[in-house]
Amino acid sequence: MRVQALFDALETRLTARPARTFEWKGRALREAAVLVPLFERDGVPHIVFTRRPATLRTHAGQYAFPGGGQEARDVTPLETALRETEEELGIARAHVRVLGLLDETPTTSAYRIRPYVGVIPGDGKYVPNPVEVDLVLEVPLVRLLDPAILRVERHMWEGIEHDVHFYTHGEHVIWGATGRILRNFLQFVVDVPGIQGLLDAPLPADR
Repeated sequence: MRVQALFDALETRLTARPARTFEWKGRALREAAVLVPLFERDGVPHIVFTRRPATLRTHAGQYAFPGGGQEARDVTPLETALRETEEELGIARAHVRVLGLLDETPTTSAYRIRPYVGVIPGDGKYVPNPVEVDLVLEVPLVRLLDPAILRVERHMWEGIEHDVHFYTHGEHVIWGATGRILRNFLQFVVDVPGIQGLLDAPLPADR
């Protein structure tokens, strides 16, 4: 399977079913959207994360997908995700091929995140906004599918137990809402027919 075929298959799977929505009984949720950015380089599919600067008041130093809260100028949640991607990484919305929508994900700060999956150019020419991004992390998709990097803990929040997924890639630990979105995305990836042949291909040296 070629990487382009993987992206096509993901688009088919994502558009074939409606994304699950989320409602929090008794609480109004603020709207947010993110982009799960994919790209191909040297025949290998990658996924992109950003790291938030340590100086921020909330979620400092955590890994995220580009995105944020919906603003009045955003007609749709997708516009939010594309606008934020352009503001954070300098990737023009016209250069993003949107594949579809994952399930809505809540946050402990009372946001409802709509995660869109999209393909971006693989040239690595980011223009990070230093106010929002202090590191751009590119990870080969196959590394994120390695069960050895995943740790699941049971956490208590507002009297309810839930699973928290931690993905450790070298010194980088991806968890929280980003970890939940990533897990949802990887569930689609592993069900794509022929995916194993692509993932078994040799990886380039770590950058």
